[in-house]
Amino acid sequence: MIEALKTDSIVDKAGGRFKLCALIQRRLVELLEGARPLVERNGRSDLEVVIDEIMQDKITLAFEDESEQPQEEALL
Repeated sequence: MIEALKTDSIVDKAGGRFKLCALIQRRLVELLEGARPLVERNGRSDLEVVIDEIMQDKITLAFEDESEQPQEEALL
């Protein structure tokens, strides 16, 4: 088991459990699509690499500002 997942410190870094899950999922997809890891792999799995990237503050989850998104017209 990955030690960082046993404490709430990684949850706090991500801003909550759901944000942590989204961050892990998005970064795993990037790695699977060929992105380079931001930390040394050292024979670790993609999940372990992602967790290490989060713990070292190499990645964070960013949301677009709602005001930048186009407004949809209400359908009556």
